Order: sequence, then C-alpha cells, then structure tokens
Amino acid sequence: MSIYLTGILWVVGAAAIGALIGYLVRRFGGAEGREENNGAAGQAFTVVGGLHAVLVAFVLISQFDLVSSARDSSAAEANSLVAATWAADSLPDPVKTQMRQLSQAYADTVSGKEWPKMRDGFEIPNTGWTELDQMRKLVAQARTDDDWQADRKTEAANQLGQVYQARQARLTAATSGDVEGVVWFALILGTLISVALVNLFGGTRLRGHIVIVSIMAGTITLLLFAIYQLQNPYGGGAKLDPDAFSAARARLT
Repeated sequence: MSIYLTGILWVVGAAAIGALIGYLVRRFGGAEGREENNGAAGQAFTVVGGLHAVLVAFVLISQFDLVSSARDSSAAEANSLVAATWAADSLPDPVKTQMRQLSQAYADTVSGKEWPKMRDGFEIPNTGWTELDQMRKLVAQARTDDDWQADRKTEAANQLGQVYQARQARLTAATSGDVEGVVWFALILGTLISVALVNLFGGTRLRGHIVIVSIMAGTITLLLFAIYQLQNPYGGGAKLDPDAFSAARARLT
C-alpha cells in the first residue's frame, strides 16, 4: 500500500474516532455548566497540549536529523571509498589492481546486499567489514618506491579510515532510529488526553464541536504517522536509496 494512502487512512480514521467521541460526549454527556468550565479547561489544555506539542516536535525533529545524518554518512562513505581507490592507483601492481577490485566488490555489497537488509531491519552480514579490512591490509603492506607513492599510500589509508567511520555511522543509523516504547506511550497517551480535553469546552454547536475534535485528532495523528515512518532512514517513509554507492561504482569501473 502506498505510504500516502496509508497516511490518509491513519488521519481519516483518527478524525472519525475523534468525531464519534465528540458527538457522544455532546449528545449524552450533557451541556449544562460546560461554558462555565471553559476557563479551567483552557488552562489545563494550554499546559497539557503545550507539553505534548513540545514532545511531538522534539521527537519529530530528532527523526529528521537521523535521516539527514544517515544520508550524509552514506555519501561520505562512498566518496571516501572512491578517494581511497584513486589514491591507491599510484601504488605499484598488484596493489592498485586488487584495491580497485575490492572497492568495486565493496560498493556492490553495500548497495546489493546490505541495503535491502537495512530496509527490512535485518542483521547485516560481515561481508562488507571483511572486504574493508582486506583493503586496509592491502594498503598497509604496499611497497613504495618514492615520496609520492608514500604520500599516496598515506592518503589511501586515511580515506579508508573515513570509510570505516562513515560505515559505522550508517549501520548505527539503521538500528538506532526506533523510538523507545516509553516515548510512544507518552506520545499516544498525550494525544488521547489532549483530544479528551477539547471535549470539556462548551459554547460551540454540535457540528462545530465535532469538526474541532476531528481536526485535532487528525492533525496529531498525522505527526505521529510521520514519526513512525521516519524511524528507519533506509525504509518506511524516508527510504534512502544507495545512489551514492551506485555513483561510486560507476566511477570505479
């Protein structure tokens, strides 16, 4: 099912439930004295709604930052891989040839094997780490004939170190984005309380009250849906693609 259709169903469903609750409260809860409670209800809603809005905004912004960080780390990893290979091209054979072959194999491993598993939340095999370690050992054992080759060897080693760091950041982002259960509890319970407080207000007609409650429920649910979809940067709503590694593979060919 399309993510947009799923989101619409979430919002419409929440709005319908909110409208039903608002109707039942107004129809059978009695309206006597409700307008006199507007002052107290407004103060309670300001405190509770404000705290809940801060929590929702904080979690949503942190998820956006996670997606942005995952995108940047993937691009840095692919760029450092290419830079390391280009630096190793100045080293004598068979180092430069084997280095290019290992770099191509690593790019294929990341885009073809690791990326689907990151999207599905599965454990990543050690193939990529093994290939990266082989490149590190290959560069470390390479012989140099002059200062230029020694400089290129150092540059290749430094770039491989950047690949290590960016790779670790990418894999961490794939597993650390899930919102904790206690946070989800606070988000959902805060939403229910905020919507319930709206039903304490009086003075509006039945139709207007139902519209207000349904809009409130649908809007907050939309934000919760966005948080849910952004938990995994490589799947869900973000669904980052391995474009950086596809481009790196093309440059390494």
